Amino acid sequence: MDMFADLAFYLVAIVILVAILASAVKILREYERGVVFTLGRFAGVKGPGLILLIPYVQQMMRVDLRTRVLDVPSQDVISHDNVSVRVSAVIYFRVIDPEKSTIQVEDFMMATSQLAQTTLRSVLGKHDLDEMLAERDRLNSDIQEILDTQTDAWGIKVATVEIKHVDINESMIRAIARQAEAERERRAKVINAEGEQQAAAKLLEAAEILAKQPEAMQLRYLSTLNVIAGEKTSTILFPFPMEFGNLITIKPK
Repeated sequence: MDMFADLAFYLVAIVILVAILASAVKILREYERGVVFTLGRFAGVKGPGLILLIPYVQQMMRVDLRTRVLDVPSQDVISHDNVSVRVSAVIYFRVIDPEKSTIQVEDFMMATSQLAQTTLRSVLGKHDLDEMLAERDRLNSDIQEILDTQTDAWGIKVATVEIKHVDINESMIRAIARQAEAERERRAKVINAEGEQQAAAKLLEAAEILAKQPEAMQLRYLSTLNVIAGEKTSTILFPFPMEFGNLITIKPK
């Protein structure tokens, strides 16, 4: 009986020792850090690798340093030109200071998500719809800069912000289509008018050059006749110079 009692005692001691070692030995991966507290007070950041803790005296919080992807839910935004849209975005960020991310904020994921939603509505509400659709890179940069500044106190680095979708209601889409069509028509008319203006300027320049040398006008006339003859037509037009008309004009008595 004494032998079994001693064996049971050793087994219990071994189990307790294993439990103590299990709570004292921690292994952190390369992308993890451990925020250690000794009797509730911050004792430092350790890792990666093998970490030894004093059981029941020290506790450790694991912090993942890899880049996280945060999907910002669709937000109802009223643009600066009073257009109601729904905007969604995605944010890429990571923890750069495990101490601040553990001590300064209770849940940095939730805090960053809520801050991203309010910042998205605030920034986009200051811009027109055309800017939301055409200048996303600048808006992404503005939102990223604001988030990065505000999350710095939490040990968070916001690397990238991307606006994914800008959803517009059906009636506004039709209005935008009509506006785009009108804009294309305006540009076509302007281009046509500019072409007429340039053509008139070139014709005036050519007329001034031909007026300086009458022989050039005769050569141009012969060149035109050659083109007409090459088209196999039986109709040939002979221009009547206005100068001849002035010479034979009969003056009234």
